[in-house]
This record gives sequence, structure tokens and C-alpha cells, in this order.
Amino acid sequence: MGWFWADGNAAAAAPAVPPSHKDLAASGAAPPPSCPMHNKTMDALSAHKPAAPTPAPEPTPAAAAAPAPASKCPVNHGAKDTFAAAAAAVAPKHHTEIEQPPAPAAESSFLSRLNPLNYMFSSISQEPAPNQAIALPTERDPSSIPKGTGDGNWEYPSPQQMYNALLRKGYTDTDITAVESMVAVHNFLNEGAWNEIVEWERRFGKGLMRGWEIMKRGEENAPMMLRRLEAQENDPEPQPTLIRFQGRPKEMTPKAALLQVLGRINPKYATEPPFDRHDWYVSRDVNGEKKEVRYVIDFYSAPPEPTGEPVFYLDVRPAVTVTGACERLLRWGGDVWWKASGGEVREQERSK
Repeated sequence: MGWFWADGNAAAAAPAVPPSHKDLAASGAAPPPSCPMHNKTMDALSAHKPAAPTPAPEPTPAAAAAPAPASKCPVNHGAKDTFAAAAAAVAPKHHTEIEQPPAPAAESSFLSRLNPLNYMFSSISQEPAPNQAIALPTERDPSSIPKGTGDGNWEYPSPQQMYNALLRKGYTDTDITAVESMVAVHNFLNEGAWNEIVEWERRFGKGLMRGWEIMKRGEENAPMMLRRLEAQENDPEPQPTLIRFQGRPKEMTPKAALLQVLGRINPKYATEPPFDRHDWYVSRDVNGEKKEVRYVIDFYSAPPEPTGEPVFYLDVRPAVTVTGACERLLRWGGDVWWKASGGEVREQERSK
């Protein structure tokens, strides 16, 4: 019937006007089976309606005189647009159109609260701890260790900061009267570690060949050889700087672990395990370019002096990289070679 779209060829022809119901009734002809007004199904549905439809009023003379309207499609095509608009108004929005609630602010993680230069909390309070009975100094002593950023030297924590840090780490039984001595020992050990690093950089900072020239006559003659080379070069040695550092007391270095194994095999090599470990990242100047070198430091305690003063031993060396392993081999191997080849004896004979 062409209810939804018309055929292009039929559009040019005049549409046939079907007879009206009044004409069918006058002629006694049967209505067409496709007429929706006389469809059997529609008649059956009409039979179940609770009340008969109200009869249409009699046409007025003017209406009777008017020509019969042309038949049209019983489907109201305009209702489709109305229904679509109503459905769009009540339909749920697409997930991209729904207004999402604002995302909650992300909580700062534990690592984000640490200072990346020393893996400690960014700020350690100088305020007295709760129930602290004795006041501690809050002054911080400067170190001799230059920062990698170039803005001065590192500063050591004050006794109050040290005490607060110990409490934060769970050492609640710390003797507050010993905190100032602990800070003094802490600063002393760090200065000693830095002096060892500076000495290592003076020997190997300009290359392995130069380092061998310094170490080939053993450890005892290395300071003299170093001073001689520096006088010949007449070139001031670039000072290393400390970029960052990290305390790793619970992670034993391979060398420290090996010493513990040797001590179990032979008591002659028995030693206490290190009580602390640090990894220091140092900036080395290599032909005008900065190179980061990681140093590993093991802190050992030794038997005290007869006077009761504590004794500590530091094992400072570069980490086991290709360059670091060669430097350690040259320093250790040069000393062993000098002694094994009779270098000490030859030096003694020359001095006579």
C-alpha cells in the first residue's frame, strides 16, 4: 500500500480514490477485506469492549455538501517523531553523558612522603616528643659533604630530630640521655665515610690506568704516589659531591655475607655482622661530564679501647659494577702483588 514510502513510478500517476463507506452501503457491495474498519480481528476486539462507541453526530448540511475526503494511510506518521522525542526524554543517558562525581583526592603514598635524596621523611619535627622529660638541642651541625645540587653542604640532624626519628622507627626504649652522644658518633662516622670516598675518587676518578700507577707499589706507598702524580699534573682534582644516600641496615652486602660464611668455616675469620649499611650515590667528574657512582659502606663495631671508648670500622668501596669491580681489583691486587713480589723487602734494602 505504500504506507512508509511511495514507489517512484507510481508517484507521477494520479492516485485511485477508493469508494467511501457511504457509497458501499448504498450499493450493497461488500467492503474490501483489507479495510481496517471491517477487519474480523478488529470486530472481535470491539466485541470485548465494555461499552459501544458513541455514535457519530449527524452531518450538517454544509458537511453533507462537501466532497468526501480522500482516503489516507491509517498510520499517523507524525506520531513517530513525537514518540521518539518522548522516549529520548525519559531514556537513560549514555555512560559518557552521565555526570560523573568528582574523583576523590588521591591519598599520598608512603614513598611520596619520603625525601628522595635520603629516603627519610621530608621533614623531621624539632618539637619535643610526648612525655619527653629532658629537653634536647635543636641546632644542626653542617657537614663537610657537598650536595650534588651545588647549594652548600649537607646538614646533620639535631639531637631532637634524631630522637624523634628513633621513636618513629619504633625504638621507644631509647635512652634520651645518650642521644647527643649518638649524634656525635653518627656525624663522626659519616665524615669518615666521606673521607674514604674522596680518597677513592682521587685515585680512580681519572681512569683505571692512572689508578694502577698509584696502586702498583702497594697500599702503603699509594699516598706518596698520589701526591707525586698530582704535583706533576698540576691540575686541581674535581671535588666529588654527594647526590643522595640510602640507609639499608636490614640488607647485608654480598661481601659481608661472605665474611660471615668464612667465619663459620674458620673461626679465624669470624667477625660480627655489620650493624648498618649505607648506599651513597656520588657525582664523579669524567672529562667534564658528570657520572653517578654508587658506593657501599658497611659499618662494623670493634672491641673498645682500654679507656672504654668505642671503636668502629668502615668498609667503603664502589658497588660491584664493571668499573667498580676493576677499581677494587686494582686496589686489592696492587697491594697483594707488591707484597708477594718482594716489594717491601726491596724498599727496606734501598733505605739501608
